[in-house]
Parts: sequence; structure tokens; C-alpha cells
Amino acid sequence: MTLTPLPSRPVRDETVPIRTRLAAKRRTPGRRIFAIVNAIVLTAFALACVLPFVNVLASSLATPGELATRPFILFPRTFTLDAYRYILSTPTIFRAMGVSVFVTVVGTFLSLVLTAFMAYALSKKHLRGRRVINFLVVFTMLFSGGMIPTFIVVNSLGLIDSLWSLILPVAINAFNFVIMRSFFQGIPESLEEAARIDGCSEIGVFLRIVLPLSLASIATIGLFYGVYYWNTYQNAILYINDSTKWPIQVLLRQIVIVASGLNANEAAVDVVPPAQSVKMAVIFVATLPMLLVYPFIQRFFVKGALIGSVKG
Repeated sequence: MTLTPLPSRPVRDETVPIRTRLAAKRRTPGRRIFAIVNAIVLTAFALACVLPFVNVLASSLATPGELATRPFILFPRTFTLDAYRYILSTPTIFRAMGVSVFVTVVGTFLSLVLTAFMAYALSKKHLRGRRVINFLVVFTMLFSGGMIPTFIVVNSLGLIDSLWSLILPVAINAFNFVIMRSFFQGIPESLEEAARIDGCSEIGVFLRIVLPLSLASIATIGLFYGVYYWNTYQNAILYINDSTKWPIQVLLRQIVIVASGLNANEAAVDVVPPAQSVKMAVIFVATLPMLLVYPFIQRFFVKGALIGSVKG
């Protein structure tokens, strides 16, 4: 009986570095075309996001003549800070900035505490009535009481002309709650059981085990809450009648209205910057604080949002 030798397999040359072999695979025509198309699409998307903001900043620094002749400005020929001087000329803007900072910091902290405790409790399958409560929370994402019933509730609680009227009615957001609850559900129960065996209470498990593992989700939800509180406008219009308690968004709107009215008077054209320049400066001033905060939590943002949403 004659044995037929099996065909020998090609022997991989182990002397070739792994990076060289991976680079050879990446140099295929299909991969090159995909990389080029991907770079073009992402660059176009990035420009579509960045260019409008650059236009806002450039328009706020441009002269009235340039604003009248150039509909889209990316780099002004002559810089002027008249719009920013006009906005910052009144001391009330610093008071309004302080109101917005208070509402944003206190509101974000309170919302994170309430949302985290509620999401952690409702993420436990053994909690009685969990399904009903979850349904009621998610139901508010589709149907709400409306503006008039909410105003009646706020008025009944004596919160009119109080800064708490900008915080308490929106202290827990259903969408943020769902993301955080889904994140907590993804934490292995074995970690919590091990902590309980070591003598941790439920609060101890939450503070020492769950929260340190949930920094990405907390930072993401905190950014969502912070942006919402900083941009609060409608609630301030409805619940705040005292102008000394206006947040920055409401005051900047008043500045734009005043500037537009003064521009209509020919005698005031040389005194007040054009309304278009003031509007652009207002947009930049209102957006800048959030732009300064975002880089510090950007590394948590994608991870926290994706983990919570995928498991939901």
C-alpha cells in the first residue's frame, strides 16, 4: 500500500514583522478606496459642523460694511469688538451669567443624584412594581401634562419667581433615566454580591462599586443635563417675572430686541452695532461656556452614550 503524501501548506515566514504583514493587507485597492471615501465623507461632515460656528464668530467680529456686502464670512477683513462691548456694557449680564451658572451647577448635580438613585433602584429585577414604574417613566417621553398644567403645578407650589422653578420641574429626564438604567443593568451582579458578602450595605454597594464603574455614563448624562439647564429659556419666560432673576439666555434675547429697535432709529446707528452683529455675538457668548466644558468630558461621552443605548 502506497501512501500519497499530503500537499504541504505554505509556511508563514515568521521573520516578517507583524506590522509589515498588516500593512500589506491594508494596501489592497478596495481598502484604499474605502479609506479615501471615508476621509472625504468625514471631512465634509466635520466642515458642515464647524463652518457655521466659524461664520458666527467671524460675523460677530466683522464691521457693519462687511456684513452688508458679504453674506457668508469665515475671516473678517477688519476686526471690531463693538458687538461684544455693547453686550458686556451692562452689569446685568454678569448677574444673569451668575443665575445661569447657579441653575446649571445646582440643577445638574440634583438631576444626577435623583436620576442615578432612581435608575439604580429600577435596574434591579427583584424590585416589586419595577415594570409599572418603568412604564410610567417611559410614558412621559411620549405624553406629558403640557404647558398649562405644569404652570398650574409650579404656581401651586409657590415656585413662581423662584430659581427652583427652573430646576425642580425638569429634575429627572426620562431619556437620561433610560440610558443610566441600561448602564447599571450591564454591571455584573457578581461584583455587587461580592461587596455584600464583605459587609457593604445597599448604599455602600452603590457608592463604592456602582458609581466608580459608571463614571462614563454619569459624565455623559451630566453633559446632557448641563446643556439643558444652561440653555433654559422657555421655563424662564413662563415662571420668572423678576428681571433680576433672568438667566443669560433671556437677557441676551432682550439685548437683541433692544439692538434691533435702536438700529431702526437712524440717529442711533452710529451708537449701537448692527443687529446682525449683535445676534452673532449673543450666539457665541451663549455657546462658549459649554464649548469650554465639553473637552474635559469628551473622552467619557461616546463610551457612556453607546453603552447605555446599546443595552437599552
